[in-house]
Amino acid sequence: MNVLITNQQESVLAGLNIEIIKTLRGEYDVEEIISQFSNFFFGRMVFDVTAMKNYHDITNYQKLSIGLPVDKIILMLPNDEEFSNPSFISQLISMGFYNFGKTFDEIVYLLANPNTYKDVAYLHQLSPINNTNVAINNVDAPKQAVATAPKQVAQISKIIGLKNVTSNAGATTLAYLMKRELETIHGKSALAIEVNKREFTYFNDPSLVSVNKVDLMPQLLKARNYNVVIVDLNDCDPSVCDDVIYLIEPSILKLNKLLKLDNGIFDKLKGKKIVLNKTLVSGGNIDTFEYETGLKVFHVIKPLDDRSSKPMLTDLFVKLGVIKK
Repeated sequence: MNVLITNQQESVLAGLNIEIIKTLRGEYDVEEIISQFSNFFFGRMVFDVTAMKNYHDITNYQKLSIGLPVDKIILMLPNDEEFSNPSFISQLISMGFYNFGKTFDEIVYLLANPNTYKDVAYLHQLSPINNTNVAINNVDAPKQAVATAPKQVAQISKIIGLKNVTSNAGATTLAYLMKRELETIHGKSALAIEVNKREFTYFNDPSLVSVNKVDLMPQLLKARNYNVVIVDLNDCDPSVCDDVIYLIEPSILKLNKLLKLDNGIFDKLKGKKIVLNKTLVSGGNIDTFEYETGLKVFHVIKPLDDRSSKPMLTDLFVKLGVIKK
């Protein structure tokens, strides 16, 4: 089910043929919008930005990106020159807003074909741009241009995202150990980034990077010279990564808690790289897990000794194509 927030562009959005669970009409403080929907489950939010007080102020979009899941939001921008400015669009992308348009047709298109970062990367500028004539209101442009535009993170051989599925499945520690092993044993230059957390500080390693999701893309753009970047994603959009590992601690307690929170979670994870972490399951127990969940296990990681200097993750790196055995 979807959310619709409208104000000046209500008549434009009136023809949307989508199931709507909640509608707001009028003008609201960004904090009020966040408070209404931060704990409200919805599929997509079509957001006429004129419904946000001071919608010309970019800091309000930043607040919105922190308070609500940006991957679910489609911004309806006014048809003004200010909102076609490449600098403004680039700032939206830095905050994680990849879906934005100015016409009814664009919004309909994005509802059916949501953008990922790769679709709008050509619009993301961290320095003055030469081509100021790119039209952002052509819904076919992002997917068309990405095919020919150079990737801004092209020198990175691999960006690997880690995402906990069960609670505390070990993404933070695994990111640290992957970085350490790649550098010390496999001779790769590696960077580990955690998003929206500050748990890296407990490893006492100043090379580990902690950022909020607004700063993730700029940080990736700075990391062009690394062979591998590992990102502890948390609630960040995984589309910025080349590969994403979904971590599950397959104890009965953890799995039952997970199903209580989201009974359809296993259907959502089909086709993903599922890694069983912090577990000693093997053989027939893996088969049982796959049968009961309908998921294919990509790899199994046993409980790791974070004090050991021996290789522990070589097989995982080989499967991910980071190293050759």
